[in-house]
Amino acid sequence: MLVVVKLLGNSLLFNGSHFQVKEFILMGFPGIHTWQHWLSLPLASLYLSSISANLLIFITIWKDPKLHQPMYQFLSVLSVVDMGLATTIMPKILAIFWFDAKAISLPECFAQIYAIHCFVCLESGIFLCMAFDRHVAICQPLHYPTIVTDSFVFKATVFMVLRNGLAVIPVPVLAAQRDYCSSNEIEHCLCSNLGVTSLACDDRRPNSIYQMILASLIMGGDLSLIILSYALIFWCVLKLNSAEAASKALSTCSSHLILILFFYTVIVVIFVTHLAGRKYPLIPVLFNVLHNIIPPALNPIVYAFRTQDLKLGFQKVFLSGKKSR
Repeated sequence: MLVVVKLLGNSLLFNGSHFQVKEFILMGFPGIHTWQHWLSLPLASLYLSSISANLLIFITIWKDPKLHQPMYQFLSVLSVVDMGLATTIMPKILAIFWFDAKAISLPECFAQIYAIHCFVCLESGIFLCMAFDRHVAICQPLHYPTIVTDSFVFKATVFMVLRNGLAVIPVPVLAAQRDYCSSNEIEHCLCSNLGVTSLACDDRRPNSIYQMILASLIMGGDLSLIILSYALIFWCVLKLNSAEAASKALSTCSSHLILILFFYTVIVVIFVTHLAGRKYPLIPVLFNVLHNIIPPALNPIVYAFRTQDLKLGFQKVFLSGKKSR
């Protein structure tokens, strides 16, 4: 992250003559500026629940040896990603609502653009890793211990971090190349790429084109492979002679499948509502914010209620904490 901010800073210095605007003003939710501070209460609750629940899952998986399995290791990585995604936007949003701290410097804004894209793409990548894990566990159970090892989990995680960390860099760099010479007020609670570049006085098509390519290759590619994995899983389940075995196999995928459906459905909704954003500007902004805070709060809840091993792990952590007192 520090390297990217430095790159952005150098880019800003290199193109200093292009910038008349010295900072952006995040106005918040369009159309409801006078009472939007009331939304801080549910948003703050979602943020606190997201951080605490994901932290609990991470600590539980780390402390319970029985949860040192690839599926739960990927879940612990997802918890870290969720905490990062929520923390990228929520402190600034709450500062806007509570302290009227609407100003954000150009480097901070472009760094936030980078972080949001990086964490969202990383979440998509971890979902793909989890889908592959379930595919091998159900379709190739005898080879599972030799394919999905601790080494594989580590290498897959590092690959996803590098893939998304590097692929996303052009998004804020291209945004930093634009000429912001007029309005600096953004009708949003956060620095979104399209929201920021819409203020540019020059051609912003390179930003839009690259974001479309990024979404198609990374998000679209991940989703295609996830669909393929689950198609193969369902095919393998259909070939099982025992209904009980089939039900047990599918139950191990249910939590993951629920979260995937929600994650990608909201992305599609954001894209569709963005097209109607000129007529109803509040809707895409609201969905954009909720997409960055609801999944981090929802993911641990779904896994906690639907995974028996995780429930037992929670009990062990709580009981050991009480005994130590």
